[in-house]
Amino acid sequence: MGKEVQTQSYTREERQRYREKVRQNLDVFERMLAESVFDDAVPLTGLEIELNLVDEDNQPAFVNDEVLESIADPDYQTELAQFNIELNVAPRPLPGDSALDLEATLRESLNRADAKAAERGARIVPIGILPTIREEHFLGEWISANNRYTALNDSIFTARGEDVVLDIEGPTGERLNTYAGSIAPESACTSVQLHLQVGPGQFADHWNAAQAISAAQVALAANSPYFFGKRLHAETRIALFSQATDTRPIELKNQGVRPRVFFGERWITSIFDLFEENVRYFPALLAEATDEDPAAVLDQGGTPQLGELNLHNGTVYRWNRPIYQPTEGKPHVRVENRVLPAGPTIIDVLANAAFYYGVVRTLAREDRPVWTRMSFPAAQANFEAAARDGLTARLYWPGLGQLTADELTVRHLLPMARQGLEDWGVSSRVITRYLDVIEGRCTSGVNGAVWQTECVRRLEEGGLERADALAEMVGLYRDHMSRNEPVHTWPLP
Repeated sequence: MGKEVQTQSYTREERQRYREKVRQNLDVFERMLAESVFDDAVPLTGLEIELNLVDEDNQPAFVNDEVLESIADPDYQTELAQFNIELNVAPRPLPGDSALDLEATLRESLNRADAKAAERGARIVPIGILPTIREEHFLGEWISANNRYTALNDSIFTARGEDVVLDIEGPTGERLNTYAGSIAPESACTSVQLHLQVGPGQFADHWNAAQAISAAQVALAANSPYFFGKRLHAETRIALFSQATDTRPIELKNQGVRPRVFFGERWITSIFDLFEENVRYFPALLAEATDEDPAAVLDQGGTPQLGELNLHNGTVYRWNRPIYQPTEGKPHVRVENRVLPAGPTIIDVLANAAFYYGVVRTLAREDRPVWTRMSFPAAQANFEAAARDGLTARLYWPGLGQLTADELTVRHLLPMARQGLEDWGVSSRVITRYLDVIEGRCTSGVNGAVWQTECVRRLEEGGLERADALAEMVGLYRDHMSRNEPVHTWPLP
C-alpha cells in the first residue's frame, strides 16, 4: 500500500502547487546527493508480500477490513481491492542465517493470520493472480476503503477519458479481449516486492543489474497463468498490470507517450536520472502537497521528507523503482524490485529473493558490467518474452546468445547467485537451501505457472468445466502451500 492521501479529487490550483513542489523537491534531492551523508553502512533487504483472500469455495472473499481487524497486526495492511491484503517485513541484513530466521518468522506470521482470517470465513492465498477471479466479481463494491485507491482510480480514468482495453492472448489461442471501467483488474495482480538499500553511489549499478536479470526472475517465478477464466501468459500479471493502469488513450500511445507502468528506456548513471524522468515525463495522479519547505529543512541541517516527490514516484510503476526515505533523521535510498508474483510458498518466495540478491550483487561488481554489453531494448525484449513464455522463454545474454531461461539460469546465473551470496557473507546452509529450489525448477521444468496449468488440464480431462477446475486447483494449491514444500515438488491430480 502506498501513502494514504486525505482527498479524492484535486482543484487546478492544487495541481499547480503540487507540480511546483515536486520540482522543488527534485532540486533539493539533487543537492542532497551532492551534500548529504546517506545511510549505507550496512546494506539492508526488505520484503512485501501481497496476498489474496478466498472463501470456502475458493472464490475471492471481499472482507479485508474484517480480516485485518481480526489479525490486528500493523505488519498487515489493506491493498487495492477488498480481497487483497499486504504483509510488510521489516528491513534486515542478509548475511549469516538471517534468511532461515525470516522463513520461520514468515511461516509463523502467515499461519496465525490465516487462522484469524478463517474466523471471518476467509483463507489467505499467495498467488500472482487468483485464478477464480471473474468479471462479475467487480460489478459490486470491490475497492478498499482508502482515499488513495479511489483517488487513483478517478485520476487514471480522468486522464484516459475512456475505458481501459484489456487484450492478452495465451499460447494456446485463448484470448482476453474486454473493457474495464475502473482499475479493478489491477487488483488481481499480487506481487512480492524486494528492497535493497544501497548508497547513492552504488544505486545505478544495482538498478541496472536488477533490470538486466528481471527477465530471468519472471521466467523462474511465473505464477499467474489464468485471468477471468482464460489461460494467458505464464506471468499474465505483467501485461495485465501494464494495461489496467494505462492512462493513455490510443492517440497518445501512437505519439509515443510513455506508459506509467514503465520498464524504462535506458541504462542509468545515477538515481537522479529516474526521479528526473518521473518529473519530466509523467503528470501527477495524486496532487496532495505538504507544508514542508525542503530547502529550508536542508539549510538548517535537517533531512527533508520530500513528500511530493515520493508521492509522485509511487504513481510511476517502474518494475524496478527508486525509493528515497528518511529514517531516524538520516536519508537512505533503495531499489524496489517489483517483477515477482506472490507465492507459491514461503520457501519459494525466499528462493526467489536469494537468487535476486545474489545475482544483483555479482553483476553490480563486475569489471565489465553486463549493461555495457547488452542493449537496453534487448533487456526489455527478454522481460516481455519471459512474462509470456516462462521457463521456456528464449532470452539473450551477452557471450551466450539466445538460450532458454532455464538453461541460462543453470549454466550462468546460478553460479553468479552463489558467488554473490557468498560475498555477502550468507551461510552455506542458506545458499544451498534456496538455490537448490531454483535449480529444481529449472531441471524439472516446473514453476507455479506450469503446475497450475498442468493441474487444470488434468482436471478438465477428468470431466470438470473450466470454472470448476480452477476452483479445485486453487483448493489443491492451498493444501500444498500450507506444507511449505517448493512448488516444483508438488504432486498433480
